Amino acid sequence: MEASMDATRCKPVDVVIVGGGWAGSIMAKEMTEAGQKVVMLERGPDRSTAVDGVYPGSIDELEGNFRYRLFQDLSKSTVTIRNNIHQRALPYRRMAAFLPGEGVGGAGLHWSGVHFRMPPDDLVLRSKVIERYGKSFIPEGMNLQDYGVTYEDLEPFFDRAEKVFGTSGEPYRINGEVVGNGNVFSPSRSGPFPLPALKDVYSAHLFRKAATEAGFHPYSMPAANASAQYTNPYGAQMGPCNFCGYCSGYACYMYSKASPNVNILPVLRRDPLFELRTHAHVLRVEMDSTKTRATGVTYIDQQGRTWTQPAELVILSAFQFHNVRLMLLSGIGRPYDPVANEGVVGRNFVYQNVTTSMVWLDKGIETEQFIGTGGGGVAFDDFNSENFDHGPLGFVGGSPVWVNQAGVKAIAAAQAGGPPGTPRWGSAWKKGLVDTYRHSLRIDAHGANMAYRDVFLDLDPTWKDAYGLPLLRMTFDWKDNDIRMNRYVVDRIGDVARAMGARQVQLTKREFGVPFDTRKYQTTHLGGGAVMGMDPTTSALNRYLQVWDVPNVFVIGANAFPQGTGYNPTGMVAALAYWSAHHIRTTYLKNPGPLVSP
Repeated sequence: MEASMDATRCKPVDVVIVGGGWAGSIMAKEMTEAGQKVVMLERGPDRSTAVDGVYPGSIDELEGNFRYRLFQDLSKSTVTIRNNIHQRALPYRRMAAFLPGEGVGGAGLHWSGVHFRMPPDDLVLRSKVIERYGKSFIPEGMNLQDYGVTYEDLEPFFDRAEKVFGTSGEPYRINGEVVGNGNVFSPSRSGPFPLPALKDVYSAHLFRKAATEAGFHPYSMPAANASAQYTNPYGAQMGPCNFCGYCSGYACYMYSKASPNVNILPVLRRDPLFELRTHAHVLRVEMDSTKTRATGVTYIDQQGRTWTQPAELVILSAFQFHNVRLMLLSGIGRPYDPVANEGVVGRNFVYQNVTTSMVWLDKGIETEQFIGTGGGGVAFDDFNSENFDHGPLGFVGGSPVWVNQAGVKAIAAAQAGGPPGTPRWGSAWKKGLVDTYRHSLRIDAHGANMAYRDVFLDLDPTWKDAYGLPLLRMTFDWKDNDIRMNRYVVDRIGDVARAMGARQVQLTKREFGVPFDTRKYQTTHLGGGAVMGMDPTTSALNRYLQVWDVPNVFVIGANAFPQGTGYNPTGMVAALAYWSAHHIRTTYLKNPGPLVSP
């Protein structure tokens, strides 16, 4: 279906927001509080926990994790993928490597709930690496950058997000004073977590003990899964998590997992300044004749009708690569050229460097893998960020290590099979499957992926979506720096497994020369492509997530990350949304224009 160029003009509003996930919901709430008339456009269907989380239908593994009920419809729009610029990219037509969401709540409806603050050193990584190791330590072709903001800038907004999400955790320092048994590498906080940390499942308990014995510093992972009944600052209520194991890929029927649908949208929907339009697929941001000011957006509805929504302020808050694609389709920002290493939109695309190792324990030890919670678990950060000496190791970046038992379900257990050497069929396979399900645990290396000159996003010259527009093309492969980092950290998992007394271990490491494989799930944590910074020649957005050369467009999401991080991105995305909204409310709305001079 080709999108019509003849569009019906809607009544102008103050703010139009593209995307109804965490970032869009936060921005909509902040803008309505500022007295702005807001229209939010979500290309997927309306979703609510009362409908999509209704028990028992919501915990259908076949529908949730294999038919992808809450995820993007790839038959209408997708990305194309290649490993290098010499290949022809092919469309990503079957969910596997990553699972973008669709519908009201976005990925925030089906995420796991892992809720970290960005490490302070990661925000100034280029400066920190040069300070510690010298500029020559940065590999050739690595586009290492600082964010343009510091942890001190963002701390109040991390705190705000945690209170809205109802995050469970244990602090280590509050206002510089040691107060608990949290992460010894974490920065000081201005206040406690809203809720105490979740209890350890048995796998996490064993991991905590073994990590301590191996000389590391384990802590309870911060989780947006409520450990107790909670009412957030908006008046939204959450119930305590029951460890049912249906978090990632599912709407929480217990109202225990934070989501826009539970924590923000119930309040927004009652606000007369807010309007939500679903099945509204945005085609482009409309620009004036100067190409320095957006006038609104054009979208196509479920009936195939084309509409233009005029607005004074345009906020792109869709999934990472949707934001980048909309900028490219709309002519916002200079497209990145990897040959010249110039331009900004599409630059610094990153993926997360995740591998999962398996540990089999004595058959008298029951790990009860059906029990789990999406964000809960035990981690150590001894090899994350700049917490260790990279000098002798020769790589940039790091990785937390954790046991995050989210609940292994029946079909996934059958796919996992038994320990190495187990046949793939017959009675021996069944015996091995039971052995794995009852007596094993998974340990993740959740590593950072750096940005590189020849890893980028652009518009595909061949493939188009259902509306006749070019698909986004992803050029990505693993680099030696990130492979070395992964292999080093995974060896530390071996140290923990030995401390556990494991009878069998399968360490999963990245292999040199093995290209990125889209056929198996790795993570949905994609970043970069329209990054923030202090230099308009290397960043598409300024430090407030405002487009440098189109000041009435703000772009909120993991697209703003200049390089990867070892932590899940949602906590940082939420803090950046509150940070950007604060400066729109306090400065931009009073005097619209650039918040930073180029």
